Amino acid sequence: MSVTDDLAGRFRTLWDEIAPIGRVAGSGGYLRYALGEHEVLLRAWFREQAARREMPVTEDGNGNLFAWWGEPDAGDAVLTGSHFDSVPHGGAYDGPLGIVSALLAVDELRAAGVAPVRPVAVAAFVEEEGARFGVPCLGSRLLTGVLDADRAAGLRDAAGVSFAEALGGRPTGARPELVGRFSAFVELHVEQGRALVELDAPVAVATAIWPHGRWRFDVTGEGNHAGTTRMADRRDPMLTYAFTVLAANKEARLRGAHATVGRVSVESNATNAIPSKVTGWLDARAAEPETLTGLVDAVQAKAVERARRDGTEVALTEESVTPLVAFDGGLGGRLAALLDAPVLSTGAGHDAGVLAGHLPTAMLFVRNPTGVSHSPAESATDADCAAGVTALARVLAELACH
Repeated sequence: MSVTDDLAGRFRTLWDEIAPIGRVAGSGGYLRYALGEHEVLLRAWFREQAARREMPVTEDGNGNLFAWWGEPDAGDAVLTGSHFDSVPHGGAYDGPLGIVSALLAVDELRAAGVAPVRPVAVAAFVEEEGARFGVPCLGSRLLTGVLDADRAAGLRDAAGVSFAEALGGRPTGARPELVGRFSAFVELHVEQGRALVELDAPVAVATAIWPHGRWRFDVTGEGNHAGTTRMADRRDPMLTYAFTVLAANKEARLRGAHATVGRVSVESNATNAIPSKVTGWLDARAAEPETLTGLVDAVQAKAVERARRDGTEVALTEESVTPLVAFDGGLGGRLAALLDAPVLSTGAGHDAGVLAGHLPTAMLFVRNPTGVSHSPAESATDADCAAGVTALARVLAELACH
């Protein structure tokens, strides 16, 4: 058996321990909501794996976990890791791959007799997807002070449970003394596209994350009977909502940007009733900040214009916005040269995008043969995952062991 095959086998063994957790029979997708039943099981698994490796685990008061190889208080540590939570019915690899790979990378370095000169911390960040409490990268935003702790504490899920209640107390918020212990962050992630398939490469280094955000638009009208209300007398917010979705699609295509409305809430949500309110969430992304701003402004203008015609009202609320993130050029270039790997930009958001505003940050991508993400079709071969582990181990050796 080759060294690569052996590592691929060890990856599969560890991966199979978490693969069933939160998987939905039938679709094969995952329900791993932050601090929910399944993510709590994964957090317990993380602690168990850290204990096996004699890596003490610390918490930051915001729901983020850190397993340490080396003395946590020594400073100048190298941070790696990712997240466990998923989008509803999402794929297996988005997030957990970065945590499993980090643990195996530590194993690889130890097996090679390599000892870190500075500590290595493997992170499990909470609520990266924002699927439960509505704000993506919630844990990393709190840690770095990008998000106010009181605002985060009051965020509520669909059942009305607040983040503070799920966490077991008010989040601590900004931890500058903890962030200050880190000299760099490297996040490994499955690629959320097909660039590596086209490049015929198993691993790449990220250069940038597109600016992106989430906006909620609330459309209010008049609830009424579907059978007795004349068409001319209706103030139907569903019409305004539907037009807004189509306008977002058109405006994004005109600008070479991305716009998605994948979530909607309707009141009263009855088949035989005209709704009184429709709420939709717009996810918008673009390569340049001004393009993103222009897209959202255009969608809002179109929605307001249509609302006048429909006799409805529309309000747009910004829920979260992440600016253009250009990863540390020196670090990224250094890693690309070290690994002889291609470089890519991405339209997907990550905790790395938040941390990049506070310390040198880079990302590694592992090839996804389907190019599909946030879906059960998301995948990666064991051989490519082993290549990712090897690449991450080389990066950690470069940053922490010299």
